Amino acid sequence: MRRLSVYALSSMGVLTAMSIVLTRFLPIDLGFARFSLGSVPVIAAGLWFGPLAGALTGLAADLIGSFLQGYAPNPVITAAAMLWGVLPALVRPHLKGSREKCIALLSAAIAGTSVISTLILTTAGLVMLGYRFEAIFMTRVFQFCVMTPVFCVLVSLLYFSPVTAFLSPRMQGPVQPLKKMERTEK
Repeated sequence: MRRLSVYALSSMGVLTAMSIVLTRFLPIDLGFARFSLGSVPVIAAGLWFGPLAGALTGLAADLIGSFLQGYAPNPVITAAAMLWGVLPALVRPHLKGSREKCIALLSAAIAGTSVISTLILTTAGLVMLGYRFEAIFMTRVFQFCVMTPVFCVLVSLLYFSPVTAFLSPRMQGPVQPLKKMERTEK
């Protein structure tokens, strides 16, 4: 197993900070539902530096964010935060071929992760904290329906951006930079 480089660790720190700010300080709170983009940096950490990096970024963001807001972390919700960095990263070796195929595969991984993290684990974690399942589940479904397409679009834009092409020499495992993918489409 490869060790994470200093570059990867420092990048993970920046992505952790971005996740904390997006989740804890810049959410859209409608009263009955809260929307945040904090999972996008965690997914990016996993895609750019591997599943271990994604898991550690999600773990750090959830733990630090919990302590900043003054409450103890819930292990089930922390596991959900970690999965955002792990599951989409597992499809990275298969992101080859046309851009449309890669986007479809990446979107399927994000949607699956959203089902597990948003609908199952986070809901279970909130029920463990005393929320009534009947009261929160429809809100969780609404959040899932709104945020999953947003995550798919943002992560796809980020993955196929020059940032990924810049990071590709520093990434672990098989990655096709943007320039090579454009050549395969022609």
